[in-house]
Amino acid sequence: MPARDPYTVLGVAKTAKADDIKKAYRRLAKKYHPDQNKDDPKAKEKFSEANQAYEILGDEPQRQKFDRGEIDAEGKPRGFEGFPGGGQRGGQPGGFEFEFGQGGFRTRGAGGGFDAADIFSELFGAGKPAGAGAGARGRRAPQPGEDLQASITISLEDSVKGATKRVAMPTGKALDVTIPAGMEDGKQVRLKGQGNHSPMGGPPGDAIVTVKIATHPLFVVEGRNLRIELPLTLYEAVLGGPVEVPTLTGRIELNVPAGTSGGRTLRLRGKGLPATGSQPAGDLLVAMKIVLPDAVDSDLEALMKKWRDTKPYRPRDTMG
Repeated sequence: MPARDPYTVLGVAKTAKADDIKKAYRRLAKKYHPDQNKDDPKAKEKFSEANQAYEILGDEPQRQKFDRGEIDAEGKPRGFEGFPGGGQRGGQPGGFEFEFGQGGFRTRGAGGGFDAADIFSELFGAGKPAGAGAGARGRRAPQPGEDLQASITISLEDSVKGATKRVAMPTGKALDVTIPAGMEDGKQVRLKGQGNHSPMGGPPGDAIVTVKIATHPLFVVEGRNLRIELPLTLYEAVLGGPVEVPTLTGRIELNVPAGTSGGRTLRLRGKGLPATGSQPAGDLLVAMKIVLPDAVDSDLEALMKKWRDTKPYRPRDTMG
């Protein structure tokens, strides 16, 4: 059966750029590579067909010859199909042979600027060995498998103290990931060798787990600092005095200055996220929030009316 038009095989237009042709070939080569389709006898045929098409379209001089009608889809000069050996190398059309065995694939070419080993060096890790001269082809260490990406959400307490959590990977596999103490939101943990397997027998890729910190009912994480909103009674704001403030390690006493307005922020040094390695401990930022009683009684209402009438002040003048 005569070879199909190489543009049709690769699924590209005759006006396609070299990069688009290369991308189309890579996609087909990866899809139909025999090592990944051992139970599909037709995969080898499609793989070889894609290689033959790319041998022509992937080499610009060959492509120009084909476009001008000087060679056919097998790379043979037109008009010499019946000539013994015409347009063939080693009995295979187009000057290229592909062999498959326990060691994977090998390519043998004679002349021309195209060599499929250049492509497979990117796809599966085959290429020139160190020190090989021009035209010599060998194998180098196979490329590792692809990394897998996943994410996990942990509590703020677990990020501070550290924990071991189980995370589901895109493949359905579940892995135990150790969260180090002092973990920050958005940081990643790498699990060596837990990614995808290499299609050519190289080392497996890694699993990369992005850690997210869940919203906390009290604290907001701001880098290594924590922010908390502290409710105050009206009299605590006016008179000042000691009040208790929650921290990650328990409650501590904070002295509120007399005449504290709502929104004022006090800083407690070293009470944010704990120090880790070269990272110093963060601070706890305490924002004051004045809260009135659920029901305003007549005494408070009378006092506020007296203040309004005898001691008015204009806090919103600063807003312009």
